[in-house]
Amino acid sequence: MKEKQISFWQWLGPLALGLAAVAGVALLLFRGSDKPLELRVPGTDHAPTAESGTNANPVLAGKLTRSDGQPADLRGNWPAFRGTNRDGISLDPTPLQKNWQTGEPRELWGVDVGEGYAGPAIFQGCVYLMDYDREKRQDALRCLSLADGREIWRFAYPVSVKRNHGMSRTVPSVTEKVTVAMGPKCHVLAVDTKSGELKWGLDLVKEYGVTIPQWYAGQCPLIDQDRVILGTGGPDSLLIALHADSGQLVWKTPNPHGWKMTHSSVVAIDFEGERMYVYCANNGVVGVSAKTGEILWETADWKISIATVPSPLILSDGRIFLSGGYNAGSLMLGLKKVDGKFQAQPQFRLEPEIFGATQQSPILLQDHIFGVRPDGKFVCLTPQGKVVWTSEPGQQFGLGPFMAADGIFFAVNDSGLLRMIAADTTRYRLLAQAQVLKGRESWAPLALAGGRLLVRDLSRMVCLEVGGK
Repeated sequence: MKEKQISFWQWLGPLALGLAAVAGVALLLFRGSDKPLELRVPGTDHAPTAESGTNANPVLAGKLTRSDGQPADLRGNWPAFRGTNRDGISLDPTPLQKNWQTGEPRELWGVDVGEGYAGPAIFQGCVYLMDYDREKRQDALRCLSLADGREIWRFAYPVSVKRNHGMSRTVPSVTEKVTVAMGPKCHVLAVDTKSGELKWGLDLVKEYGVTIPQWYAGQCPLIDQDRVILGTGGPDSLLIALHADSGQLVWKTPNPHGWKMTHSSVVAIDFEGERMYVYCANNGVVGVSAKTGEILWETADWKISIATVPSPLILSDGRIFLSGGYNAGSLMLGLKKVDGKFQAQPQFRLEPEIFGATQQSPILLQDHIFGVRPDGKFVCLTPQGKVVWTSEPGQQFGLGPFMAADGIFFAVNDSGLLRMIAADTTRYRLLAQAQVLKGRESWAPLALAGGRLLVRDLSRMVCLEVGGK
């Protein structure tokens, strides 16, 4: 069914002049091998809007459909956004191939997926993906077999989502008992991990007054202990904690400045005997108590003009590295405790040509920071912000994802070119590369378990054999 088209001027109206101003700093996208394409600004497809006409929570009207897929008998998990510790580093002991011959890495299976950039999670031989079915107009949390990609079950609920540079773009969080996911319009659902039966569901817009971010929700739920932590940015709830099994509210953080939800995901940090959650809202960064949700510290020293996407990177000794696109560059915060109160103070800033990160969060490995900056180069930094190396000329990475495992990085560029790079803190070393996807906008976070790497572009996901033989 074709969507009703809204003209550029009808949609933007009085915002046209503002968009013209930000176009100069908007990101150049890359396509093909490593070639630039077009400027991207929010709202040039359709604006995210809440469901209208009913106060009913659509998640509760969802249905579970079971199929004939079976879990794979493979070890290793990648149970959430950026893996087990949400740091982009695999803990799977499966050895990996360190060079590829012709035809490698081998594609084991592939499936078509709804338009978007939602990444998979892997748990006990199953793949969990938050997808969107345009034909049926449904958000669909899908459980697939890691063995062959066959669907085991899906839980789908009705919601109308129009193309806005893709639809779904979040990664589920999976534990032994519960899987929690967020849909494009800020619907949150929790299901039984094995059966797919619904445990609870929330409509954050209607229940907490959340404003859907431009380009839809990109935040990935955090499950910490037995709680689900979400950065909501509602009028009276900057963050909320829910019981993972029941969805019951445990606490909510006040929102005195009216900060809004972004695409950035919440991360946990332990400092001075206090566990806290760090969240990048639209106009600042906050640290809240894991016990009570109270604000322990906040700063307005970090905000991004268009879209906040990367998550905070946690270093040792209370340091927090923040990075963004749209000319934001980077900022290192340092936490300290003075007279019983926490403070977050800037330690140094980096200009975007030194380091920034438009879409993918950096990785801390071997006491160095690795990431892709806005000019598309893969970069290695010291914790003091000094550039150690950059990728070679002609080797651009665009907005594609990367992860670390077994002494290497897997990195994908916009057009589905997969590169294997040595995790070397002295120089850039490309070990191998292969074209593994033929579509565009290969931006979804990667997932790895049992020697199998999951990679997707705008409309297809493939499973690659990368384990050592």
